[in-house]
Amino acid sequence: MAALALTVSVGGCGVLGGDSGRVSLRLVAADYGDSAANSSTKYWATLVEAYEKKHPDVDVEVSVYSWNDVDAKVKAMVDAGDAPDMAQIGSYADYAAEDRLYPASDLLSIPVQADFVAQLGNAGKVQGQQYGMPFAASTRLLFYNKALFERAGVRTAPTTWDELASAAEKLKEADVKYPYALPLGPEEAQAEAMQWMLSGGGGYTTTAGTYSLDSTENVQTFTWLKDNLVDKGLTGPVAPAKLNRATAFTAFAAGDVGMLIGHPSLMRAAQDKGVRYGMVPMPGRSGVRPLTMGVADWMTAFKQHNHQDEIGEFLDFVYSEENVLTFSRTYDLLPVTSSASAAMSAAPSDRPLEPFLEELPLAQLYPAGRTSWSTVAASIKQGIGAAVAPDADPESILRSLETKAMAAESGLS
Repeated sequence: MAALALTVSVGGCGVLGGDSGRVSLRLVAADYGDSAANSSTKYWATLVEAYEKKHPDVDVEVSVYSWNDVDAKVKAMVDAGDAPDMAQIGSYADYAAEDRLYPASDLLSIPVQADFVAQLGNAGKVQGQQYGMPFAASTRLLFYNKALFERAGVRTAPTTWDELASAAEKLKEADVKYPYALPLGPEEAQAEAMQWMLSGGGGYTTTAGTYSLDSTENVQTFTWLKDNLVDKGLTGPVAPAKLNRATAFTAFAAGDVGMLIGHPSLMRAAQDKGVRYGMVPMPGRSGVRPLTMGVADWMTAFKQHNHQDEIGEFLDFVYSEENVLTFSRTYDLLPVTSSASAAMSAAPSDRPLEPFLEELPLAQLYPAGRTSWSTVAASIKQGIGAAVAPDADPESILRSLETKAMAAESGLS
């Protein structure tokens, strides 16, 4: 999900229309484009134009910001006492805990709320009430470069960790720059780490919901990564703690990476550069297919300006099958509604996304319903790469991150 350093507004004038009875809604949205040509501004402009034709008494103003800025922009508006009516951002739990948000049930019609993919709808809940409405989703698969596999004599994609390590060794012998790219740098380390934790039988939380970053399974996973990939020089010339996801994706599209974990947008980047690639589920420790991770971004609705009815009608329109499909296809993302997912699964043109769609129903998402998650995620981004450093003790690094997580959960940080 690339970002642009720009801010643009589309739609209505953003003011109340005096005695005319017109209502102005303000939406702050994130940009999913990677250039001005495919900025999310265009998506919202088309959608708002269609909506306002059907609702002449409502103006919708949309401000689009890069992912680098959008959460901070919304926070600044809220802190200044002028929250937007809606914000399409990366988290929701803090605002829900402060009683600033409408629950989805107060906004959406019953068919629309019931149409959310269950895994995503449940992930948007705080204490059983849904405040985060999923807006975009993706899952992860292991991508591999077929040409590099052929050059290295690797005949099949790995299904176990040992097979992945063996393939990486052969790729290194064939002078592949990054046999396995392990991006544990601060951009998106929490995603790479979570997928490896899940494939090792662990994760960020226990079944009871408490943080478990230093669980036995997670320690074993990072010890294996360090001993079998990093220490053997199979992760490339950049230390994992300094390798960001965007850099790894660019290297894959350039033909310099044998294997890495990727999301749907990597398909187009690789195709544009002529890379022949394959995709398989993430290998498990012993061959048992592990859980995959899923990522969701969230639509939220603030109560401050008392536009409950108008927000609800607009969001019903946003989550129509047609609009969800258009957005998902434009940005190579997965639909967040069951109806759009079914339509995508049935469309031959969407077949490349089918492997990602198959992973979604059982995907594990970040614990975004916790008010502590944003703090914990920031600690993971900055610190988890150290767990595979040359002289590191993975257990001590994970224990330190667990201590920080529990402090954040207790409100001590």
